Amino acid sequence: MGQHIISRMKILSLLSLFFITSGATADNVDQSSIKAAVDQAIQPLIKQYTIPGMAIAVTVDGKSYFYNYGVASKETQQRITNKTLFEIGSFSKTLTATLVSYAQVNGNLSLSDSASKYFPSLRGSSFDDISLLDLGTHTAGGLPLQVPDNITDTDQLMNYFKQWKPVHAAGTYRKYSNLSIGMLGMIAAKSMNMSFEDALQKTLFPQLGMRHSYITVPRDQMQDYAQGYTAKDVPVRVTPAVLASEAYGVKSDTTDLIRFINANMQMVQLDGKLQRAITDTHTGYFKTGEFTQDLIWEQYTYPVGLKRLLAGNAATFVYDGSQATRLNPPLQPQKEVLINKTGSTNGFSAYAAFVPAKKIGIVILANKAYPVEQRVTAAYQILEQLSIPAGSKK
Repeated sequence: MGQHIISRMKILSLLSLFFITSGATADNVDQSSIKAAVDQAIQPLIKQYTIPGMAIAVTVDGKSYFYNYGVASKETQQRITNKTLFEIGSFSKTLTATLVSYAQVNGNLSLSDSASKYFPSLRGSSFDDISLLDLGTHTAGGLPLQVPDNITDTDQLMNYFKQWKPVHAAGTYRKYSNLSIGMLGMIAAKSMNMSFEDALQKTLFPQLGMRHSYITVPRDQMQDYAQGYTAKDVPVRVTPAVLASEAYGVKSDTTDLIRFINANMQMVQLDGKLQRAITDTHTGYFKTGEFTQDLIWEQYTYPVGLKRLLAGNAATFVYDGSQATRLNPPLQPQKEVLINKTGSTNGFSAYAAFVPAKKIGIVILANKAYPVEQRVTAAYQILEQLSIPAGSKK
C-alpha cells in the first residue's frame, strides 16, 4: 500500500478517536478524523488518475458519512454532491440479485428452476440443465463476459441462447458473465409480470427507500447525472444495449447506495420479506480459488488480507474464470465476512464493501475509468482503520 498508508502512530491516533472497547458506534466517531482517513486514501487517487469527481460514503454502526471531491463535469464545473448520479456498472448486479431473491421469497420463481422454464423457445436447449442459481453465481458453464456485438434485440439474444453450448458442466466452473445475470434479471421480471426497468424502479427501489436511483434517468433529474470520462479523458456515458439494464445499467448516488449497504447489514427498517430477500443474497453457494460466491456478491472470511482481496478482484479472475466447488449444504449468511462488488462502465468506476460483524461499509464512486486495484486498495485502507479496536497494533 506504500506511501498512501497512514503511519502507525497516525492510525492509532485516529483510532483512539473512533473507538471504545471493541467496536465502533455512531456516538463516538469523530467525523473530522474519518474525513482525514478518507482524504489520505482518496486524494492520491484523484491526483494520480486525474479523476474529475469522486463521491464516497462510509457507514459506521448504521450512521452514514459522505465525502465529495471535485466536479461532475469538467465543462460545467458543477460540484459533486451526495445526490450526484453515477453509473455504477456491475455493482448493479447486486440489485438484480436482490430482485431475484425477492421474487423467490414471494413465490414467483425458485433458484432451483431451470432457465428454460421461463422461455418456451429455449426448451430442449442447454438451458434445460442450467438452473437460475447457476445464472446468479456465474456457473452456467462458460457464458461469455459480453453480449456479442451482432446481437441487437431480444429475439437475436434468444436465438443465441438456443444455439449456445456450455464449455463446462453447470455448477462446476465460475466464469463472470453479463449474459448470465442479464438472463436472470429478465427471468425475475418476467416472473413478476413486469418489465425489468419497472421491477427495479417501481418495486424494488421504492421498497428499499432508494429515491434517486434509475435505469433511465428522468429528464428532470439529468442535471444530477455526472459526465463520465474514459481513462484517456474522453467524455462518455453508457449507451442502451441488450441486457445492459439487467447487468450494468443502474445510475445512483451515494445516499441511496449506502442505504442499500446498510440494508444488507440489517440496519434499515424494511418489510420482512424484503429483508429476508436481501439477507438470502449472502448465502454462499460455491467456493472458488479466492472467495465464496454468493448470489452475485463475493464473500471473504474476515479478516482478509489485501493481497487476497486484490486477487479475487483481479482482471484475470474475471476473464479467465476458475474452478468452482459447490457447497452442500450452502453456507448460511455469515457475519464475520467481508462482502464486496466492483462496477465499471467506460466512463465510471464503482466499488462497495461491507463487514456485517463490524457494522462498517463503504461505497466509492468516480466519474472516470481507473483501475479496480486502486479502488479496492483505497476502500481496504479505510475499512481497516474503521475496524481495529483502540489500542490494537498492526
